[in-house]
Amino acid sequence: MITPDNWRKSSYSGEGDGNECVEVATASTHIAVRDSKTPTRAVLTFPILAFAAFVEDLKDQPHPLTPTSNHT
Repeated sequence: MITPDNWRKSSYSGEGDGNECVEVATASTHIAVRDSKTPTRAVLTFPILAFAAFVEDLKDQPHPLTPTSNHT
């Protein structure tokens, strides 16, 4: 069961007070994700294995703000 004390901000919350991030909460069968700026709005839930696969796939992708070496 997700309770208010289950939520934690991403470790990649950004500078300052960390207002540009998501929060996650873990339950026994799923992971919940919400926008930290609007915590009372929609919450997305994912089965634990699906969320783990999603995070691993993100780790393999280049960050969109990281410059690439493909200069022309």
